Amino acid sequence: MNNRILVRCVSAIALGTASLLAACTEEPLDVTNPNQPDITLAYGNANNVEAVIGKLFQQMFNGQYGASDDVWTQTLVLSFEGSSQLGNFGMGTRSIIPRPLIDNSIGNTVAVGNFRDYDHLTRNLRGATNAIAASNAFGVASFGSAARLARAKSFAFFALGYGLGHLSLLYDSAAIISPATPQSEVPPFSPATAVNAAALAALDSALALANSADATTGSGGWPIPKEWWLSSGTAGAGPDRATWIRIIRSFQAKFRAGVARTVAERAAVDWTAVISDATNGIVADLTIQSDVQAGWSTAVIQQMAVSASWDQMTPFILGMADTAGIYDAWLQQPVLTRAWGTTPLRTPDQRFPSGQTRAAQNTASGGTSRDGPPAGTILYFRNRPAGEDASNYPWGQWQYDNHRFWLIRAAGGNGTWMLMSRAEGDLLAAEGYLRAGNVASAIPLIDRYRTRAGLPALAGVVTTLTDPVPGAGACVPRVPVPAAIPPMTVCGTIFEAMKWEKRLETSFTGHSQWYIDSRGWGDLYAGTPLEWPVPYQELFARNR
Repeated sequence: MNNRILVRCVSAIALGTASLLAACTEEPLDVTNPNQPDITLAYGNANNVEAVIGKLFQQMFNGQYGASDDVWTQTLVLSFEGSSQLGNFGMGTRSIIPRPLIDNSIGNTVAVGNFRDYDHLTRNLRGATNAIAASNAFGVASFGSAARLARAKSFAFFALGYGLGHLSLLYDSAAIISPATPQSEVPPFSPATAVNAAALAALDSALALANSADATTGSGGWPIPKEWWLSSGTAGAGPDRATWIRIIRSFQAKFRAGVARTVAERAAVDWTAVISDATNGIVADLTIQSDVQAGWSTAVIQQMAVSASWDQMTPFILGMADTAGIYDAWLQQPVLTRAWGTTPLRTPDQRFPSGQTRAAQNTASGGTSRDGPPAGTILYFRNRPAGEDASNYPWGQWQYDNHRFWLIRAAGGNGTWMLMSRAEGDLLAAEGYLRAGNVASAIPLIDRYRTRAGLPALAGVVTTLTDPVPGAGACVPRVPVPAAIPPMTVCGTIFEAMKWEKRLETSFTGHSQWYIDSRGWGDLYAGTPLEWPVPYQELFARNR
């Protein structure tokens, strides 16, 4: 990284200067630089180590979500989770069809965003491993109780697994570090699969510590302090031990399945392990309180709520909710000039507004309000007032916005945001069951969200992997048939129903949800890059 080069150069200059001065005087130059981080002091006692651990996840979170120029913003448009032709943050660059390769040359136009996640995650990995090593050295006596030590180490191992896991999902390679890695060592790059395995091993360690006898021995253990993990609501603390264990299992399920880059790799995932993790994972949505004063930022979510220029929906995926034949007509147009027209989407899916006209749908969406879904609804998508329309690529221009979390922007950057939905784990388990041919076990997990959205239940209707979803001419989702000429849609199978629920329930939650799933399902637009290269800043720091 750039900082490494700076530190190395300054150290070399300081050494040379000190040598010259020593030749001229008997007194060595002894000046403390207050601007140079004192690693020895930072890890000098148990309280300091615990303070470092308590900031690890927050710093990773802000690295991923605290600025709009990052990888997540790019994956939104690559996967059609959103659409924009603006040049900012790489959105217009990544949206281009045909898809261009990811430019990793020095000073490329998306250099800041490509590097941000890599930089924040890798720097905090080193903090996590240093903290674990220091915790091992201090032991129970310094921490005051076995429970407090177990909590600190479990959280640090979680941060290590969280960082390595996300690196493995996004980048082609990264350095693997552990508590045994010397501070002066810069490990070589390892492929994403190896990084993913290291992430799962770190999460195993976090889990073992939380399940250990030490975890309940003495005071100062769970729950996780709220400042370490800013849970939403008014609770005075973060997750208790049982919830913490479920959080770890949910991230294990996410990383096991998400590392796949292709359809073949997704099929080869250890789905038995994914099912085990997911079914023992979170049982409620995992939320974080976006809080300006406390330093927890969701800048990406806030930026997407500015206007339709920054983000609007595209029919590419969401058009599968259409039951009036407009999506079929849209598919039959040349890709680059596809235009939906002025007719609104008609669908029984209650996550979209109802109404036969745009005006009616706008009223159902809350009119001109920018506070998110109207109270008492699950209206994730709004039909915006026509006066708020903005230009876009023809295929990306539509009447709809995702306003699930717009209230955060309306409240000045404060509010509840969903880091991981319960649906994510449920539908990972459902996917695993379907891949094993266990339709009966998958159905209730899919219907939990499907029927809530007003769609007819699969139970009692679908019994095989090839049965179409119920609804006949009004079925959702209606899936394009690739070989059809002209293009047309048909009622999807249970696997497509699972994908539909996964997409809608995870939209604008977590990190790169649609992108990671779509590449494993083979649903990204042809030629879309499947991963990011190690950013040139890191290669430059390594003199490569």
